[in-house]
Amino acid sequence: MYDYSSSVSIRDVRVFTGDTVLPDAHVTFENGLIVTVSTQPSPVAAGTEIVDGRGRTLLPGLIDAHAHVFPGNLEQAVVLGVTTVLDLMADPAAIGTLRRQAGATPAMADVRTAGTAATVPGGYGSYLVEMGYLPPFPTLTEPAHAEAFVDARLSEGSDYIKILIDDGSTTGTPLPKLGEDTMTALVEHAHARDRLTIAHVLNASDAATAVHAGVDVLGHLFVDRPADPDLPHLLAERDTAVIPTLAVLDGLFGRPHASELLADHRIEPYLDATSRQMLSFGDFPLNPEARHDLDVPHQTLSLLRDAGVTILAGSDASNPDTAHGATLHLELELLVRAGLTPIEALTAATSAPADRFALADRGRIAPGLRADLLLVDGDPTSTITNTRDITAIWRNGQRVERAHQPRS
Repeated sequence: MYDYSSSVSIRDVRVFTGDTVLPDAHVTFENGLIVTVSTQPSPVAAGTEIVDGRGRTLLPGLIDAHAHVFPGNLEQAVVLGVTTVLDLMADPAAIGTLRRQAGATPAMADVRTAGTAATVPGGYGSYLVEMGYLPPFPTLTEPAHAEAFVDARLSEGSDYIKILIDDGSTTGTPLPKLGEDTMTALVEHAHARDRLTIAHVLNASDAATAVHAGVDVLGHLFVDRPADPDLPHLLAERDTAVIPTLAVLDGLFGRPHASELLADHRIEPYLDATSRQMLSFGDFPLNPEARHDLDVPHQTLSLLRDAGVTILAGSDASNPDTAHGATLHLELELLVRAGLTPIEALTAATSAPADRFALADRGRIAPGLRADLLLVDGDPTSTITNTRDITAIWRNGQRVERAHQPRS
């Protein structure tokens, strides 16, 4: 259980607030909340733990805006500085249990969930049932079913609505797909209940359709062809955010980066056995029809950034060649390689997802907000890979214990 008895003051530290950089500041927190953020030193109460921040940077705890959560994943995420995970499809009963457990301990990342995603019978996502990862889940086929579907998800505890729009063309496996009118109805009914909608899309045509239907977030960038010239501006105009998931797209379509994480001494010792296994899958046996120019999503991201589209960082863990926590650090690096500044990439993993998903109590370092904090050596606002140089993590004001994991 949480113990809020201690007060902590981090002194003389560079602070990325989620919006801006304070080159030299002092941050104090107690009772799970940030109390002061000051550029001037001030006295602290007796018994306060003092943390030397010289040469270090304090960040808001990272938010992974796209993941899929199973037992053990939230523990893995938090030891690598991800203090909140946004699950975008899960068994609602299982994720509900994990959410309750996470609420009682700093040893697990906090979680929000979409629960059951919307798809047609036999459509995208059904394979998860066939593989035993999810129990059978309800589907829908027409707009008249949308209101009941949304209400059922909310009654199960879903925080937002995930819509799967994928005919299998990008992976060379044809599938039935939700119709545009059904997708639009799902968006309308979710919005009527003040809930966000997130669309899984992998091709440019479906991305445009989703934006016109009013979805709030695209869960991936597309890989089949370059963006139409007007799409970046349409996304910006409609205020549709995008979670690029560059790391998982590269891995899925033949350019995996998992070995980079396994070779990183700042990451690998903290990986549990499941994560090491997930990062050791190697290349997928791709259908020849599923080979794409993987520079396309990276180039598209640069266009979106220039158009002012809101970018959110997401790992899409638990896919093969991903690991919770670890892959988000890789995603930040790939965002920068694609044209974002380090500060823009950090924003994509802190204040931007907090704003988009209405997590008003986190994602920034400011008085009154949760003390979900990540302290790293060096300056990730100039060198993004410094997010991996973790010195300390606090979730809800309590230090997260980190230990090297035994190798099996």
